[in-house]
Amino acid sequence: MAKDMLTPDYARNVRILGHSDQGGRADGIQIMVSGGYAYVGHVFNNGFSVIDVRDAKNPKFVRHIPQPEGTWSQHIQTHGDIMIVNNMCDMLRVETSGAFDPGDYYKGSVADKVDITAGERPYSAGMRIYDISDRANPREIAFFEVPGLGVHRTFWDGGDWVYFSALPPGFSDDIFMIADFKNPEKPEIVSQLWLPGMNTAAGETPHWDQKYRYALHHAIVKGDLAAAAWRDGGMSLIDVSDRHNPRFISHDNPCPPFAGHTHNTLPLPGRGLMFVVEESQADNCEDGIKRNWVYDISVPENPVTIATTLPPDEIDYKSKGGQFGPHNVHENRSEGFQSEELMFVSYQNAGLRVYDISNPFRPEEVAACVPPAPDKLMDYRPNRPVVVDTTDVYVDKAGLIYTTDMNAGLTIMELEGL
Repeated sequence: MAKDMLTPDYARNVRILGHSDQGGRADGIQIMVSGGYAYVGHVFNNGFSVIDVRDAKNPKFVRHIPQPEGTWSQHIQTHGDIMIVNNMCDMLRVETSGAFDPGDYYKGSVADKVDITAGERPYSAGMRIYDISDRANPREIAFFEVPGLGVHRTFWDGGDWVYFSALPPGFSDDIFMIADFKNPEKPEIVSQLWLPGMNTAAGETPHWDQKYRYALHHAIVKGDLAAAAWRDGGMSLIDVSDRHNPRFISHDNPCPPFAGHTHNTLPLPGRGLMFVVEESQADNCEDGIKRNWVYDISVPENPVTIATTLPPDEIDYKSKGGQFGPHNVHENRSEGFQSEELMFVSYQNAGLRVYDISNPFRPEEVAACVPPAPDKLMDYRPNRPVVVDTTDVYVDKAGLIYTTDMNAGLTIMELEGL
């Protein structure tokens, strides 16, 4: 390592065990860990990487697997011996080509910015399915094409159904879709659902201010309940007991007056709660203060916000440079650590934050770790600050914590003192 990546800039009840620069491709978004191997989707370097993490103190880069040119593949799902990798238009490449102003991807309708009805696309749109029975050597077994801009993010935790967000022709932005996944080599779309106003092909018109982006980021599904994050459109609870005919149960949107961009909606069914994470997207909180919310969903028809977490404040993160605010939460996957009281949140320039919500009306930050800044940036956009940007978090059954960064690689941590 060119610098000490094991000494955090700040830590409380967490210590860093190991670090990997991911073979020189140190950018990462979503991470999955299975059978002693981590799979990291890239945002600047295309494709995904495989890292051997069986020795948490000495993770070893194994291989990089590219995706088609012009394609984003930053989101990954694993369960058992199967892995799903999203394929969609690389919107950062589109942005930096001058097609629209920096940051406009998060503002208004994406269908207004990219022509998804054009003939041959310069990117791949859909999902790539891999056999990972040999964990070090993923083998592609299928490509599931989804017409339009492509698949942004999937949720699949085993079973017969995969849930995903995608922008097909005729819609203003990403909608909720379900595919039959009984045969992973031949998925089949069985249903789709959207917020009223998104189906432009059917003559629907948006009822919201066009500066906002109403689009499904993804839904997290526990049993027959899907909790959907609609970016500036808030959140929905969806009954998916009939996968061919999902239906809205309820909807809530605190934006405005709050800053919006609902990103993760994690149901905690054993407690009738939901933990909601908003995404910070602009430097120095220029898009407002983003928050984590606790909802009571014991009556799904009437979800109620009952608490929010306090932003980290041991230094002035708003002025540190880069993005300050939440991004992702560990989603209590069946093959990983599960808790309805400890919430693990990636907090961009404020690193990792761990919240105890045993009292849901008074969530408390109980642990934190801010890894050191990278030596150099993977981000090719001009004038980016050289700061940590923790983007995702996964916790395995042993309690080891894996975080990714936009530029600083994979960091493996563990709780201590709790």
